[in-house]
Amino acid sequence: ILSGLVGSEMCIRDRRDIPAASASTPSDTTVWCSDAIADMLRALDIPFVLLNPGASFRGLHDSLVNHLGNENPQMIVVLHEEHAVAIAHGYTKVTGRPLAAILHSNVGLMHGSMAIYDAWVDRVPVIVLGATGPVDAAKRRPWIDWIHTAQDQAALVRHFIKWDAQPASITAAQEALLRAKQIATTAPQGPVYVCFDAALQESQLTQKPALPDTARYKAPPPARPSDDLVEQAANLLAQARNPVILAGRVNRDEHGWQQRVQLAETLGAKVLTDLKVGCAFPTHHPLHAAPAGHFLNAAAKETLRGADVVLSLDWLDLAGTLKQAWDDAPVASTVIQVSVDHYSHNGWSMDHQGLPPVDLFLQCEPEPAVELLNRQLKPSATGRYERHSRPLSPNESAARPAGLTVPIVAATLHRALGDRKVCLTRLPLSWSGELWDFDHPLDFLGYDGGGGIGSGPGMAIGSALALKASDRLPVAIIGDGDYMMGVNALWTAANAQIPLLMIVCNNRSFFNDELHQERMARQRNRPVENRWIGQRITNPEPDLAAMARAQGWTGYGPIEQADELERVLRQAIDAVKAGSCVVVDAVVQTGYSPAMTAGLTRADD
Repeated sequence: ILSGLVGSEMCIRDRRDIPAASASTPSDTTVWCSDAIADMLRALDIPFVLLNPGASFRGLHDSLVNHLGNENPQMIVVLHEEHAVAIAHGYTKVTGRPLAAILHSNVGLMHGSMAIYDAWVDRVPVIVLGATGPVDAAKRRPWIDWIHTAQDQAALVRHFIKWDAQPASITAAQEALLRAKQIATTAPQGPVYVCFDAALQESQLTQKPALPDTARYKAPPPARPSDDLVEQAANLLAQARNPVILAGRVNRDEHGWQQRVQLAETLGAKVLTDLKVGCAFPTHHPLHAAPAGHFLNAAAKETLRGADVVLSLDWLDLAGTLKQAWDDAPVASTVIQVSVDHYSHNGWSMDHQGLPPVDLFLQCEPEPAVELLNRQLKPSATGRYERHSRPLSPNESAARPAGLTVPIVAATLHRALGDRKVCLTRLPLSWSGELWDFDHPLDFLGYDGGGGIGSGPGMAIGSALALKASDRLPVAIIGDGDYMMGVNALWTAANAQIPLLMIVCNNRSFFNDELHQERMARQRNRPVENRWIGQRITNPEPDLAAMARAQGWTGYGPIEQADELERVLRQAIDAVKAGSCVVVDAVVQTGYSPAMTAGLTRADD
């Protein structure tokens, strides 16, 4: 599935603008430490580095451009450090292959910290490279080097990265980069941070250092549970009358997808999925028991309560999900947990969620566990399952609202796409699972992990970069708040020629918080009609399409009617297929949806 997504045809325009180095330049005879660092990045097969320029890594920047020729890895420029990490995050969600994001000293690390947290919570590997003003204070320039230097720069992010280093020699730098990639790509995966002293980068070497053999420093193969534990799990599942599989954080591999389908069909097990992570099971399969969401809907709760055995495939927030289904009563089901996520849990962040009750623990990633279970189990007598499709649009016979809604945007986009292969790189919080069927691991990539706002544009661009050589059309559907917080990421896509369709479901409000304000007003017997104050993005309404056009994109909108939206989407899709970047501003009505209100009904929300 991943082969061919990254190739020579994915050239970045800036590379063609670099003149050949002159044979008489000093860089041809002088060996710099930053050259050796750049060589190590190439040896690690990092295809792209993303950066916002900074003096703390000016030596490494020069080496990437003039020593490597901006080719393998290719440099992609961003306008904000948060976008560097977000683009790397989005790329890796498609390919599983980490990129490098270079952040300028402590100030750039502060900018990028939210995106690093997103990657941490999403368990996605990103190799974050930093730099600091000379550690030796005697070598610092007045003023600027002092405020851009820290005694322990990684302390800013150490609580939500897997590992960090600040090497003091080129030999140590090589080892740090080898270890960084190895640790980042070992499950549970996550971001790492390596900081390079500016003075080290700019120092000369007496000779070019030998590169280590990177094949000897790869991440270990996936762990597998003991045969005894696999046999116990297989027996529990084989004897279950109503098994349920919670398909959670899994990879984008097509073989793993088929293995999960085989396991469900073998057991006749119902399957639940989660919109917070990428799609993990075909949603049109009859064993997919309920539309996915951020919280359990009524059908999903009923399915889970009826299970005698629950198989969790690294389900995100297993404890909270069981609590939703059982309403704080003891869980009556036998629970099998497949995960290594506990290795990432620490005391600073509660992103690990609650501690679930587990009867049998398989300490491995979902893919090896599913494959081993398939070898143990015999097919169910239920027979072959015929897949079905739910309606993908609102009831056409029902009266349509005067304007657009998120379901109407979804139905209109589906008609405009026809039979094109698409990857939904992002969906808004107001999306409901029944609006779209997923039949392939790249049909939907999930959310950002950290649940903040502003990551959508950068992550969508990163995913589109990974899909550039594929036959899939990248489509991001995001909210207006998310769009505006990350809007200057769009320039990078235009500059690097990364085709992408971005549809903004623009309700001109931070509407999720309108619901919270309404809840507070009702609890306190105060005016509900004031819920909009401090939430609406109006007076004036920002021109979202103009923001896109100003950065080299094609921008349409604001659009308020379905007929106009369908016409524009057809034009936009054709433009993206031809290599353009397009934003469509679709003004949607504010209102309730199951996806937005499910989490507001619990007393402890």
